[in-house]
Amino acid sequence: MLTLKKPLLFPLKPSNFSPSSSNLLISKNYSHSYSYSIRCQYSFTYPPSSLHSSSITNQYTSNNLPSHQFNPLYLTSNIHTSSTPKSPDPSRVSTPPNNLNPLIITDTSSDNNKTISSKEPVIDKIKISQWKIIFQLLTKLWPKKDYLSKFKITFAFALLISSKVLNVQVPFYLKSIIDSMNIDWISQVSPVSTVIGSAIFAYGAAKFGSVLLSELRNAVFARVAQNAIKRVATDTFRHLLNLDLSFQLFRQTGGLIKAIDRGIKGIAYILTAMVFHILPTSFEIAMVCSIITYNYGSVFGGVTFLTILFYAYFTIKTTIWRARFRTQMNKADQTVASIATDSLLNYDAVKYFNNESYQCLKYNAAFKKYNESMIDVQTSLAFMNSGQSLIFTTAVTTMMYVACNGIANGSLTVGDLVLINQLAFQLSGPLVFFGTVYRDLKQSLLDMDTLYKFLKVPVEIKDKPDAKMFQYKGGEIKFENVSFSYTPGIPILKNANFTIPPGKKVALVGPSGSGKSTIVKLIFRFYDVDSGRILIDGQDIKDVSLESLRRAIGVVPQDTLLFNDTIYQNIHYGDFTASYQDVSKAIMDVKLDRLIYELPDGLNTVVGERGLMLSAGEKQRISIARLLLKKAPIICFDEATSSLDTQNEQSILRVIRNIYREKNNTQIAIAHKLKTISDSDKIIVLEKGQVIERGKHKDLLNNKKSLYSELWNIQENLDMEEQSLKDDETRLNQWKERIKDRL
Repeated sequence: MLTLKKPLLFPLKPSNFSPSSSNLLISKNYSHSYSYSIRCQYSFTYPPSSLHSSSITNQYTSNNLPSHQFNPLYLTSNIHTSSTPKSPDPSRVSTPPNNLNPLIITDTSSDNNKTISSKEPVIDKIKISQWKIIFQLLTKLWPKKDYLSKFKITFAFALLISSKVLNVQVPFYLKSIIDSMNIDWISQVSPVSTVIGSAIFAYGAAKFGSVLLSELRNAVFARVAQNAIKRVATDTFRHLLNLDLSFQLFRQTGGLIKAIDRGIKGIAYILTAMVFHILPTSFEIAMVCSIITYNYGSVFGGVTFLTILFYAYFTIKTTIWRARFRTQMNKADQTVASIATDSLLNYDAVKYFNNESYQCLKYNAAFKKYNESMIDVQTSLAFMNSGQSLIFTTAVTTMMYVACNGIANGSLTVGDLVLINQLAFQLSGPLVFFGTVYRDLKQSLLDMDTLYKFLKVPVEIKDKPDAKMFQYKGGEIKFENVSFSYTPGIPILKNANFTIPPGKKVALVGPSGSGKSTIVKLIFRFYDVDSGRILIDGQDIKDVSLESLRRAIGVVPQDTLLFNDTIYQNIHYGDFTASYQDVSKAIMDVKLDRLIYELPDGLNTVVGERGLMLSAGEKQRISIARLLLKKAPIICFDEATSSLDTQNEQSILRVIRNIYREKNNTQIAIAHKLKTISDSDKIIVLEKGQVIERGKHKDLLNNKKSLYSELWNIQENLDMEEQSLKDDETRLNQWKERIKDRL
């Protein structure tokens, strides 16, 4: 097999490009380009003398794919040279290849073959030892200055030790009862209660006392363990929210939530196992071994010691062998959860393209892998349990045989036989428990591995140690030689220099992918610039705290996502200190009052997952209402009214204009509909990441060669054509009415 990772130096035209079957996937990435994945069979000569036909699985990237050629074209493929084309693998057709995300491009312009990739999820690269996981977890269990928790743990541990001591006493009371019964009861004058009553009572008391102390321990420790779990879960959730946008874009929500959920459950087990199972069980095993050796000699002690040795060795080795099955199962489980979550989040897309069958096949294929890995886990567990049982049964049989010989030669009593049997089974509990604990401990550590790796993902965008509070002084924004790229080698902004005056409305316009939305993300500091700096009121945004900077900036994003909550809560999210009257005023300002009045539950109407119960325009109005509540002095509108009809759009734009001009706020507006920003104090025109024009609407329009003028004329012509079509439709309807009247 020849693996080729290099750009083709020629376009593929119909003469040398003939797909026999294809399956095209288009997915947007975050550098404003598109990833096209084509899985098909091609016949072309590359080079003519060496390859006559090939079966290829390819991934192409292009900002524009005309029908007659792909240019520029990048190829990442596995080529199987053969004399005849091979049929595509159905499994590859039904599911996209794994290398679709993140997109990988190989630059062969130098000898080093430098691979350029969009920011990869770093979680898979993080290594953390299991001992470090345990140590970090114990610090949550034994928090500093929390003396009540420490007292509860100490008290619970004392209860457990007492329970174990009582549990070991039970076989001795049983031996005493049996030996006391080995008399001539016909000649015995005293009743049974007098002879063995105290031993029977002690036996029952020890049995019940052991269980009672163990349950008291569970009750005392439960609150401590749950508090520790809550600390880890809260820290994890806080870390998730603090991670950079670049991480959030590439994470698989369903898989990550599944991994975190498993990790939290693993914490509960490890906390209990470490403190109340491993150490006390070791203590109980040592105590039983010492008693058997002291009372019955080296033969019984040797059998006991060898049993423990073989049992532990077999358990540890088998558990290590089984760990890979558990890891495979966890990964398969995360994949299943990711596919299910992704399908439900994109429910409308699934329906629009009638792809229910495809999603079900994809889910079924992932679940099949999960089933296979689960079968491996269960089969290996059965093997482990059988081996453990064989070792223990062999030991008990040997000890019983030796004990029976002792009874036969008079060195042991029947009570001793019962005691040895009871101690052996007393030993079986800790041994089986030790095996189970070790197995489950390893599985829990595997479950927690992703959780703690996730906690180790670094936060790149964070405050400097000496970060100061942002001081708003009017809202002047300066970009000084700013360059930025989402993917190394593919710049989005190139040495951008411009100033947004304080208290003015500035519009950013330009073709798609020119860097308009990126500018807003950089101002909000979702990302840091590659070079240059951004100043707001003379303060480098890297030198001020994120909290104070972001509190001063309000953003209406291009895509409005709402919480699965009520309309009121979604609007109130803009400022939790706002009163009901403030929320009502914001609703009136964005013209949502009529909609809310018509809804049966009014403001208490739940909007559904991501706000799917509402139209795009209604969601945008809720987003603008949020912004009005936030009362930030610097405002960014990223296509904020793109989903509104013309009448509502102009009405809301007037409201926004009046509110923010009265307060002298700095406004940044991104729009493709140039009419919505024609009243701006300044318009900045971007193309391919560079500022190519700036000025007021009239000045830019007067320059007939400007890109702005070209975009304006295109939109004007489209508007005229649209109006002409409407007029034609109106005249046609009038003509039909006249014909109908005459008939």
